[in-house]
Amino acid sequence: MSTPVLLENYVAGQWVAGRGEGTALTDPVTGETLARVSSDGLDLDAAFTFARDTAGPALRALSFAERAQRLSQIATALQANRDDYYAIATANSGTVATDSAVDIDGAIYTLSAYAKLGAALGGAHTLLDGAATPLAKDGSFAVRHVLRPTPGVALFINAFNFPAWGLWEKAAAALLAGVPVIVKPATSTAWLTQRMVADVVAANVLPAGSLSVICGSAAGLLDRIGPFDVVSFTGSAATAATLRAHPAFTERSARINVEADSLNSALLLPDAAPGTAAFDQFVREVAREMTVKSGQKCTAIRRALVPVEHFDAAAAAIAERLAKTVVGNPRNDTVRMGSLVSLSQKRAVLAGIADLQAEAETLYDGNRDATFVDAAADSACVAPVLLGLRDGASGQRVHDTEVFGPVATLVGYRDIDEAIALAKRGQGSLVVSLFSNDALAMHAPAVALADAHGRVHAVDPSVAKTQTGHGNVMPQSLHGGPGRAGGGEELGGLRALRFYHVRSAVQGPAALVESLTADAVELPK
Repeated sequence: MSTPVLLENYVAGQWVAGRGEGTALTDPVTGETLARVSSDGLDLDAAFTFARDTAGPALRALSFAERAQRLSQIATALQANRDDYYAIATANSGTVATDSAVDIDGAIYTLSAYAKLGAALGGAHTLLDGAATPLAKDGSFAVRHVLRPTPGVALFINAFNFPAWGLWEKAAAALLAGVPVIVKPATSTAWLTQRMVADVVAANVLPAGSLSVICGSAAGLLDRIGPFDVVSFTGSAATAATLRAHPAFTERSARINVEADSLNSALLLPDAAPGTAAFDQFVREVAREMTVKSGQKCTAIRRALVPVEHFDAAAAAIAERLAKTVVGNPRNDTVRMGSLVSLSQKRAVLAGIADLQAEAETLYDGNRDATFVDAAADSACVAPVLLGLRDGASGQRVHDTEVFGPVATLVGYRDIDEAIALAKRGQGSLVVSLFSNDALAMHAPAVALADAHGRVHAVDPSVAKTQTGHGNVMPQSLHGGPGRAGGGEELGGLRALRFYHVRSAVQGPAALVESLTADAVELPK
């Protein structure tokens, strides 16, 4: 057997191999070593300096429309290599093709969406934030707020579950804004990110150094972050807390955007009784969110809230759907759910299930006498597990503990006010879904839950075929959430550009303030 290749890093416009044997990237089903990564010995100072001083000015010399065109060219380059990306995802992430599509095709779609949004900004280089406001009674002295691209770099420290979309949903906005990107993908699934960067570099559509990738350790990266750099982190709340304590943020005041843990909920409204269309939609969505990417999505449903009188019916219906889920090697066409990303992740998920079982009953456990298709028991496969807590208000762990796998807890509630209170016990989440047979019945809970969730997803029978899904993050909608979810914001159309810009108030003679419109465009609301 040949020695697995050591994947190179792309920094300062060059491909560079790290020192040593590196860390192994493995197939979570077979245990085979696929490749190795190392960032040891990289000249990080040169990497950041080149991105700031060479790539940044070259990117910002382009107009928004010209940068948007580059995004479209990136999407084209990635589209040409989709088959290779699917093969990498199957081997390195253990995902079936339909789950890989969420990551890979979702990334390409997001790039294309931002290419269209950016094209509408035209030949401008500056964004205007609001109208000019007189500061003198005769109007001779005025102020206007402008947004200029930050003259630093955007460092992305990404999670393992979305090696494709996790890069491009951030990079689309950063590159459109004119800010060069350095991405540090999660080591375990870095292969797909590295390969995508390699294909974009080979396509030669961006100024040199606009896009860099560092595979391996993140050691030393934050030490290079300066006051005009921005950092976007996706991962655990515990790691986020450690990052926020770094001098880059506490002393140099660099900005950081965090997407962290999230105990997302799906809420079945009282009118959606068993036998109604909304009840069936709720059941399908909970089961789907538990199994897509083996539950390894930051937006997955972790708590399914139901009226206590419907608890048994919901438990039976969800369990029935989960029992049809074929788990195993994603290379087998009969398999509908692949593995977790690694054995360490499997251990964490099993430990989390045991923790929740101390408080909640087990309604369905696909791991009892489970036979995984073309996968051994010592693989990273874990079957779906549905837990239950009939009296949701009595629980603590189910509202505090996120198990990042195919696991959810059915939670009973007595009335809608209690349901809203239980959803908010997640202490800030990325998304909550509402299911009802009456669109207007969802008005009050949607508004009540908006202050604790980055996104409220409401479904009634009229949108059964058009709704985009609880866990699907659309580029037009905000992604992020308050509190425990990290307090960050990504996407949301052109709102995403704000993170990569510096807002300034330009005060002066009215003629000067008026002249600001010559090379600028109002940022759409």
